[in-house]
Amino acid sequence: MHHVTAKPTAYSIAINWLTSHIVYYRIVIMLTNLPFTIDALHEVCRQGVSPDEVIQESLARLTNIADEGIYFYVASSSQLSKAITDLGPFDLELKPLWGIPFAVKDNIDAANMPTTAACYEFHYITKQDAYVVSLLKLAGAIVIGKTNLDQFATGLVGLRTPYPAPKNAIDSKLVPDRSSLRSALAVAHGEVYFSLGTDTAGSGRITSALNNIVGLKPTLGSISSRGVIPTCRSLDTVSILALTVEDASLVYACCRSYDKKDPFSKPYHGDAKQNMPTDFTVAVPDSTSLILDEPAQKKAYEQALNCWRQKRAKLVEIDFNPFYEVPKLLYEGLWVAERLAALEHFIAKHQSALYSITHVIIESAHKFSASDAFNARYHLQALPWKTTSILTKIDVIGVPPMPGLVYKSDIGSNAIGPNSRLGTYTNLLDDDHKKYH
Repeated sequence: MHHVTAKPTAYSIAINWLTSHIVYYRIVIMLTNLPFTIDALHEVCRQGVSPDEVIQESLARLTNIADEGIYFYVASSSQLSKAITDLGPFDLELKPLWGIPFAVKDNIDAANMPTTAACYEFHYITKQDAYVVSLLKLAGAIVIGKTNLDQFATGLVGLRTPYPAPKNAIDSKLVPDRSSLRSALAVAHGEVYFSLGTDTAGSGRITSALNNIVGLKPTLGSISSRGVIPTCRSLDTVSILALTVEDASLVYACCRSYDKKDPFSKPYHGDAKQNMPTDFTVAVPDSTSLILDEPAQKKAYEQALNCWRQKRAKLVEIDFNPFYEVPKLLYEGLWVAERLAALEHFIAKHQSALYSITHVIIESAHKFSASDAFNARYHLQALPWKTTSILTKIDVIGVPPMPGLVYKSDIGSNAIGPNSRLGTYTNLLDDDHKKYH
């Protein structure tokens, strides 16, 4: 018996063309209007959207924003194709970040991509991912590219770079802020679902506050720093930037892991309690020690405190002055020397490669002696002792992210003062992370 294949008619050709284009435009509309949150993406993936289509939408958004200060390197088509091929079938149990595009700050290694820390003479290409990046890839996430940064992560306003400076996502007159700014902007503009930054002095949190996203500084040691260029290694951690708390939490769960090859890594001892206790105490600065500059900020802070009250929290006002001594040590004292320790050998050979203000800050470490270092450490050790009586009676500390806004016009005449002021609340408890719970 002979089988005869019917020739396609003009009508059937038109129907097939129309059907395929309806599906295509449906997907385009879905992705164009899609909020870049992880749950939203996985929902459209269940409806047939492919990882390749998601990546193309991510790249299209990147192109449309057209801020050349955000990315230093964008993954090649062959790199992205391989990442998509390696994904395997849609399985959120096995890969909870399946198909999720993300960006990596350019002081964190990503395999076969350049790492520069915004200093071309420092440039290298590694064959191995930073440990945190490798874990996120195992969870199904796809690296879109490397984001620029303030050179060697030494900057509190996002402008200390020899490369183009990006714009704040909310108001171009504001400083974009902090060295992880470009990672924050990639999220704020909806180019990626999350990004990795670093956080030594608020880079993952102040940046997020100024660009209307969520920034998480994990407990020190809970995320491996192997494959991350250090700034102040005793205070550094990879930070997570996302649109929602839920997304930041999921990403953290995927990359939170003890790394036996990182001497600063700490074992994980189990999840924190997920349920809010029926009564808990929140400590806030009293009226004499609260530092807030503008009425609008004070109003917003009071609204935040009202949210705590609605959750039946007991608010207790405390003298915050002992806590303010910690960031002063970081910005005005010996921890500048730790920045020099991380780069001393490179600077000795490539001093002219440093951005001018970055060079001034790091070189200022030479004015400190070894005895200064010990005295600063003794002082820091005494500060938790001063606050122990407070900390044992409370569950949460509630502070604003920063005292006030800083505009680009504020920076020219005084490059360091406004920077340090932005960090007033950022390192209050870093030295209390003795154990990873």
